[in-house]
Amino acid sequence: MLETVRRATIARLNDHFRATGEDGWIFLSRGVAVLPIATKDEVIHAVRLFGDFTSDNDPHGEHDCALLMVRGHHIMWKIDYYPRDRNRPDDPDPANPATTRRVMTIMLAEEY
Repeated sequence: MLETVRRATIARLNDHFRATGEDGWIFLSRGVAVLPIATKDEVIHAVRLFGDFTSDNDPHGEHDCALLMVRGHHIMWKIDYYPRDRNRPDDPDPANPATTRRVMTIMLAEEY
C-alpha cells in the first residue's frame, strides 16, 4: 500500500473511531473522570468533533493525537493500537481494522 494511501486510511479509521467510539475502547484518565459531568461531556464532545489537524499537530497525517482546550483545561487525546488477538505477539497494523483494536485515552495534558 502506498504510504500516502496507508496514512489516509489510518486517518479515516481513527476519525471514525474517535467520532463514534465503535469497534474500540475509550478511557478517561483520572483527571478527566473527576471533572464535573457537564465539563466531562464538553471534553468528550470536543474530542469527537475535533478536526483542526495541521502539519504541526499531525505530522504523519494519521489523526491519532491532539491537544485542545475545554473550559480552561488543556486536554490531550491519543489513539494507540493493539492486536485484536491478544495471543498474537506481532505489532498491529493500524490500516487493518480486522487485526487492530483502537484504544483512545482522553486525559488532562499534564497527566501525559
